[in-house]
Amino acid sequence: MRHNSLNKRISMKHTLTRSALALVISLVALPASYAMSKAQQWDYLQPDRDQMIASLNVVELLKRHHYSKPPLDDARSRKMYAGYLKMLDPARVYFTATDIQEFNRWETQFDDFLKSGNLKPGYAMYNRQLSRQDQYLDYALEKLSKGVDAIDFTLTETFETDREKAPWAADEEALKDLWRKRLKDQILRLKIANKEPKAIEELLTKRYKNQKKRLQQTRSEDVFQTYINAFAQTYDPHTTYLSPDNAENFDINMSLSLEGIGAMLQSDNEHVKIVRLIPAGPAEKSKLVAPADKIIAVGQGQKELVDVIGWRLDEVVKLIRGPKGSQVRLEIIPASNAPNDMTSKVITLTREAVKLEEQAAKKSILNLDQDGRQVKLGVIEIPAFYLDFKAYRAGKPDYKSTTRDVKRLITELQDEQVEGIVIDLRNNGGGSLQEATELTGLFIEQGPTVLVRNSDGRIDVLTDDHEGVFYDGPLTVLVNRLSASASEIFAGAMQDYRRALIIGGQTFGKGTVQTIQPLNHGELKLTLAKFYRVSGKSTQHKGVIPDISYPADMDINEIGESALPEAMPWDSIKPAIHLKKDPFQPFIAELKQRHNARTNNDPDFVFSRERLALNQRLQKDTLVSLNEAERRAEYAKIEQKQLALENARRASKGEDLLKTLIKEDEDDQIIAAAAEKDAQKKPEDDAYLAETGRILLDWLKLSPMASR
Repeated sequence: MRHNSLNKRISMKHTLTRSALALVISLVALPASYAMSKAQQWDYLQPDRDQMIASLNVVELLKRHHYSKPPLDDARSRKMYAGYLKMLDPARVYFTATDIQEFNRWETQFDDFLKSGNLKPGYAMYNRQLSRQDQYLDYALEKLSKGVDAIDFTLTETFETDREKAPWAADEEALKDLWRKRLKDQILRLKIANKEPKAIEELLTKRYKNQKKRLQQTRSEDVFQTYINAFAQTYDPHTTYLSPDNAENFDINMSLSLEGIGAMLQSDNEHVKIVRLIPAGPAEKSKLVAPADKIIAVGQGQKELVDVIGWRLDEVVKLIRGPKGSQVRLEIIPASNAPNDMTSKVITLTREAVKLEEQAAKKSILNLDQDGRQVKLGVIEIPAFYLDFKAYRAGKPDYKSTTRDVKRLITELQDEQVEGIVIDLRNNGGGSLQEATELTGLFIEQGPTVLVRNSDGRIDVLTDDHEGVFYDGPLTVLVNRLSASASEIFAGAMQDYRRALIIGGQTFGKGTVQTIQPLNHGELKLTLAKFYRVSGKSTQHKGVIPDISYPADMDINEIGESALPEAMPWDSIKPAIHLKKDPFQPFIAELKQRHNARTNNDPDFVFSRERLALNQRLQKDTLVSLNEAERRAEYAKIEQKQLALENARRASKGEDLLKTLIKEDEDDQIIAAAAEKDAQKKPEDDAYLAETGRILLDWLKLSPMASR
């Protein structure tokens, strides 16, 4: 989210002194014991003067302008060291305990290295990782050359898949045994995903050869960007360094969400994960992908798919990006798969720009029965907070905006004599801060809408200056985990002003503001402000907690601000308003009781609760068997549990039962038919939306204040 008053670039006033430059040039020498013959092929990777100066500028900018301004000391050095190790070796399959013992001498020195411009230790650690990764690829290729069938899958042994906190391999022999088990696990996953041995051999051989080729193309800039980001992201996950190439492509990369497939992507160890789908984008409209899906291959049109496991995020983005109207194929592992299930599907999307009119707010009528009486409620779905800035700045009277559209829709719904309105903000990732403020103004008399605290402690108050309330009738706001940023500001204001019941899932929790600062070499995106609700509560980390909660439709440990490392904490400041008496509080317990009574046996609510519970249990089972018969038996049990959950839901709704779970490419027609059926659904068919309407009706019946 950007706002004119917050999106100013900081002028670069901090230049390096002659003494600082001298420190850059006279680097601290590495210990003689650090010379490694195995890593000599990477000796060409060395920092240059521009990178050293850029690192000093990053240190100075963060010191002066980051929102938190934490000290650069030994504690931050330890944090940076841990983060850098995780970046280089997240699964702990490349470094040994001996390596770590050697690196540990620097654990409390990275603050000093950064202050003096010494980048050598960071390069040395990166080079060691490259050397080990190259060794692993050679090892895997040598094993694969003997054929998959030469590997014994009858042995009784196990492999720990979640190695984030696993002990480091004692030595290189232990490391090679770990590599053996890792390769065996990868092959076994593909075998259980119905890949033939020869196809597995060809797939992995090609993957590893491509990775080896990409290793040889590693540039000094790749090392520098990783190292500086290990430092920058100790401040918060949104503070990042962009290399000159990535800085040049930054706006293009961001426009991937608007003129590509319509998906925001994020690195997830060796995979690239979909974090959010842009409303009305190709991916969202296709109904073929979902948040937390992993992209494992990309193809242009009908050309061969390129395996992208182990690729950097920016490299994958470049493959996905392309001319508007062209097709891209993605091979994805659905988030709905059980953990360790590598079954994938290939989908085709047509790249296109997201048109403003397709993101526009739209209305529908929710028809519900209450005590034998048909009741009409209005629903306004807002996919994004949009504003046609170009037309607005040009002074055109008919410029398009969220607030203008919602005003028109409210008038139309009132003409249809609805008894209340539901604002649907599910999956709304935000947008214009100005529109969040103006939309809030439609439902309150007048007053503050959001507070912005800057790094110097100054608090700016954004307000609705229009007198009067456009709509003062019964109101609920429906949110979920993907309701973010501007959505959280609006929902938080509605909750704080006691204007609406907030219903659904805990929102995303992004409550910070970033700006781009150009450097002598690349750019720095840094966090310089934080949003607060008018109650003084931050939207950061916690997001907005609903008054009545629904089962999560995704794992909040996987998606959301709190799922990101070093996310800034929740806090509060002095409120901007004196909260009036809460008209909902006396009835919340009764509303929850009625809601629970309705949904305890509702097939969609039961399915959501039980599927999430199953996935969370499976996530904890990280020790897998490398015995094929045992592994297949484990997988069959998981598949049966998933199938039983799906069929229980179908049986409750009177739908045909499935014999097997739909996963394979040949089921594309079934998936397309399901998407078409989904498009024809009535508002009443949406279990969460219908239940939100019923809660609103309960409120209308219980409270005399509600029938204004």
